[in-house]
Amino acid sequence: MSPERALLAAQGYLELDMPKEALRELDELSAEDRRTVEVLQVKLFILMRARRWPEAMAVCDGLREVAPEQTTGFIHGAFCLHELGRTREAKELLLQGPAELLREATYYYNLGCYDAVLGNLEEAQHALELSFKMDDKFREIAKYDPDLKAVWSLL
Repeated sequence: MSPERALLAAQGYLELDMPKEALRELDELSAEDRRTVEVLQVKLFILMRARRWPEAMAVCDGLREVAPEQTTGFIHGAFCLHELGRTREAKELLLQGPAELLREATYYYNLGCYDAVLGNLEEAQHALELSFKMDDKFREIAKYDPDLKAVWSLL
């Protein structure tokens, strides 16, 4: 089966909320094809949607290996760590990422969330303000994000 066909099938199954079938499509690919950025990203989104954080984290590790210059493995890897209750490690991973992260509002938003959870409220507020300046949609999201409860009054 071609990687393109497997990706289309996996995405279709994901849209139908059939993660097992989506993963099965990707697992049928050759070992080489399973290590491509495109396949790893689709697998990551399937696992994250299924809230399978340890497995998703392993895929992020693979993404950082094959594409260390891309932000996906860092942003989503940090999110997986945070969901696993390893927020300090999540922040550290984000801070180790490529410079390209500094151009992404999600980077600052997530950093703000992690700092808020860790009790670094001033740092959280600063990071969140940067994310709001880059993409105002995060201002609305922040109003309901339980990770930001400690800084809601500051926003």
